[in-house]
Amino acid sequence: RTITSLDTLADGFLDLATALPIPPSWPPYSTAIILCTVLSRLVLTVPFSIWAKRRQWRAEEAVMPIMRSMAPKVARSVSEEMTRERVHGTKEQIQAIHSKRVKEILTKQRKLLFAEHRCQPAVTMLISPVTQLPIFVGLSILFSRLSQAPTPFDSESFFTLSTLTHADPTRALPIALGFITLANVESSRWFMTDTQLKREEQVQQWKEQRIARGETVLEPQKIVKSSLRLVSVGRIVVASMVPGSVVLYWVTSAAFGLVQTWMLDYWELRRKR
Repeated sequence: RTITSLDTLADGFLDLATALPIPPSWPPYSTAIILCTVLSRLVLTVPFSIWAKRRQWRAEEAVMPIMRSMAPKVARSVSEEMTRERVHGTKEQIQAIHSKRVKEILTKQRKLLFAEHRCQPAVTMLISPVTQLPIFVGLSILFSRLSQAPTPFDSESFFTLSTLTHADPTRALPIALGFITLANVESSRWFMTDTQLKREEQVQQWKEQRIARGETVLEPQKIVKSSLRLVSVGRIVVASMVPGSVVLYWVTSAAFGLVQTWMLDYWELRRKR
């Protein structure tokens, strides 16, 4: 049934490509792949990305100011409580107990505020990949199926692709895919405000101070960025081995994602200014 459904979708795509009012000088199937990629991203992924961005803004505007104003009060309250309890120990031990209690209270309050304002970070971070992955995998399988002989893809070339059924012999599109993916990772700093850059420097100094004291500091953002940089290289390798139609879809999707990221970041920059 799965193969039959794939064949039905494949036949539908071929019919769509021939029915579209594409200029005769344009390659019909390559153009249809690009158009389907753009339309699927516009309809099925952009709305969720905007929704996730609005959740992020609620967390920054509604939750974080409350947490910043609450932190000194909680610290004083915990200090008074420890004084009443007559907690004894060395200065370092008392500071450790105090920090642990303050962190537990603030963590609990932060979770409550996130739930109240419907902006839990885990959901915000997962919504975009969760909504994009099924479409990405589904269309990749569809175009891979369409590249199997016999297929009209075999008679069409595009850019450096001699045919849509074979891998790119020049590796130009796979390399472009890697660079686009890397640009999507690195461009997050391009639209940061002066306040954000200053805060990032302060956080980095705070982390260095903790490391100097012998504390272990986890940096999830750096771990994620390093992983995505490796993914950029891995995508070049994988894209060099798949059919040209799949590579064309991946490059178009990555380019759309990069432009989408730029637009959302620019929107946030203008809003903050």
